[in-house]
Amino acid sequence: MGYRVAVVGATGNVGREMLTTLAERKFPVSEVVALASARSAGREVSFGESDILTVKDLATFDFKGIDIVLSSPGAKVSAVHSPRAAAAGAVVIDNTSHFRMEPDVPLVVPEVNPEAIARYTKRGIIANPNCSTIQMVVALKPLHDLATIKRVVVSTYQSVSGAGKDAMDELFEQTRSIYVGDPKEPKKFPKQIAFNLIPQIDVFLEDGSTKEEWKMVVETKKILDADIQVQATCVRVPVFIGHSESVTIECARPIDEKKARAALKRAPGVIVLDEREPGGYITPAECAGEDAVYVSRIRKDPTVANGLAFWVVSDNLRKGAALNAVQIAEVLIRDHLKKK
Repeated sequence: MGYRVAVVGATGNVGREMLTTLAERKFPVSEVVALASARSAGREVSFGESDILTVKDLATFDFKGIDIVLSSPGAKVSAVHSPRAAAAGAVVIDNTSHFRMEPDVPLVVPEVNPEAIARYTKRGIIANPNCSTIQMVVALKPLHDLATIKRVVVSTYQSVSGAGKDAMDELFEQTRSIYVGDPKEPKKFPKQIAFNLIPQIDVFLEDGSTKEEWKMVVETKKILDADIQVQATCVRVPVFIGHSESVTIECARPIDEKKARAALKRAPGVIVLDEREPGGYITPAECAGEDAVYVSRIRKDPTVANGLAFWVVSDNLRKGAALNAVQIAEVLIRDHLKKK
């Protein structure tokens, strides 16, 4: 017997990827419902190779009888409709930032803290972490188990797809306009993104960090270990899909480079691609459409005791969002929502 699944935000980048991922991984569905705003109602979206779903209006949809909701409509919309779906009896896996730091909502990366899923019963909601946090903690987990990470310094290089379809369109249009000598003013971003880097993702906070950087700090603590110190600098780059991160860790115990490499190779969801030669590493262009978190450039950091540096790349729409949500749903039905 299959599960009735609703995908909220089905016309967006992540929503479409959720539908694709559900089909690719053969999630046991009896029905899939695509939901979005009233202006998108009536549009069609694909589910698998042959099924076409007609989008329904989220505002008027009755969630009664829905088993699982995969939600990615934006934080303000989720704040209204995720509790409504949970009250109707569904388990909501919410991809927005709204519920992540609420103490009675589990924040889950299945390769890192699957045991936290059991706490979904308190609110009926499970939070999907920020895309940049997800790929980092997948790589950190085996190293933390090996030598106990004390401190993380990370610089991210995040693709425009993390800011939605309008951001991808802006990169495309700006690039084209520059080539024809007719530059366009930025709308989605605070400065030109084409052929440029922007060291700001989300709003600035009082301490000078951005909200994206704050997310990486507090989410890593909640998912992996409250004692880990994190310093993050998040940068938007002119790449369509795929987030990259330069990560340096300081551990409580000595960390041998060979043992670290072996631990990463054994870790679920991680692929080590690290040859010390030109091209012997992964780039975002190569990870687009892939499920894994890729780790390259593994080397000792000689500036601190027990230090290690490495490069992490992943598709932010898949493992950074849709795939992680579907993996949570897979653990949920395996361990908690078994159909009779």
